[in-house]
Amino acid sequence: MADKSFLDWPFFDGKHRALAAWIDDWAARATRQIDHADTDAACRALVAAMGQETFLEHAAPQGPAFDVRALCLIRETLARHDGLADFAFAMQGLGTGALTLFGTHAQKEAWLPKVRRGEAIAAFALTEPQSGSDVANATMTATRDGDSYILNGEKTWISNGGIADVYTVFARTGDGPGARGLSAFVVPADLPGFEVTERLEVIAPHPLATLRFSDVRLPASARIGDSGAGFKIAMSVLDVFRSTVAAAALGFARRALDESLTRIQTRKVQGAPLADLQIVQGHIADMALDIDASALLIYRAAWAKDSGAPRVTREAAMAKLFSTDQAQKVIDTAVQLHGGDGVRKGQKVEELYRDIRALRIYEGASDVQRVIIARQTMGT
Repeated sequence: MADKSFLDWPFFDGKHRALAAWIDDWAARATRQIDHADTDAACRALVAAMGQETFLEHAAPQGPAFDVRALCLIRETLARHDGLADFAFAMQGLGTGALTLFGTHAQKEAWLPKVRRGEAIAAFALTEPQSGSDVANATMTATRDGDSYILNGEKTWISNGGIADVYTVFARTGDGPGARGLSAFVVPADLPGFEVTERLEVIAPHPLATLRFSDVRLPASARIGDSGAGFKIAMSVLDVFRSTVAAAALGFARRALDESLTRIQTRKVQGAPLADLQIVQGHIADMALDIDASALLIYRAAWAKDSGAPRVTREAAMAKLFSTDQAQKVIDTAVQLHGGDGVRKGQKVEELYRDIRALRIYEGASDVQRVIIARQTMGT
């Protein structure tokens, strides 16, 4: 059983504690039924089930603001139980975050109720083949043509690619060079000229694809926010969800510690439990320390965002960098403590070892977070 004493910290109120208990109870039951052999079907089923339970309302809220502490608690709890469940929830929020923060009433009404009910799957299409972390140099174009925009280009590494019903797409509208030239659009998946050109297989399977847009015509009303505001919109969404990536990493780390505690108390060496060895106790201490330090950074960042702090990008970057890196370390230690079983397919720690690695890359790789932290610390 994961340590839940952190819920007594002053970052949370009663509704957050009740939410954490509710999600934990649901996940303990629902994640037992997940068939990881078919990730597309599993994600669809998870989204539908989450919609029925109504907690997707936190991913696509009816108001103009997110409760980031709630998002982090949900992601941490789901990740502790199952990585694909965390993914399914998170992408509903990331995929529609731009609509929640900047969408018109008509755009919101067209998609957010469906997402909340689990009837539509959303995706966030930002990355391109030649511009991963370098978002400002995206080359996909959205050319104005009367009352329409015509989209041309490719996006890749798009989570939910191939199963999403709606994509938030960022394309160059020529309003200026670099970051100033990007705009955001809401793009239904059934438009002519849109195609999924490749499904991408990764070490922790989930729906992932390369997308091509060939003369995809959108009404001008599909643009989210002002023309040229796409970079600002993307960064605003990431400021919300970066802390939640850290929370998912924390959930993985907590599960790794739980699995390790069970292992060292039941596995014997020369007639005594592994837990009696001081070197093993040292590993457990390091794991517990890294987990608590991560939790403090995560919930400080989430609390700062919810409190309307004037600066949150640095705090979110610190949370993501530290928590994902330390979760990798915690899980690696768990694998080591499990010995040969730690790398055996079907073991939970082996699954966690695959689950954690991508979190140090997506939504801003670790070295990108270091650049963000340094620049804001130096005031540049």
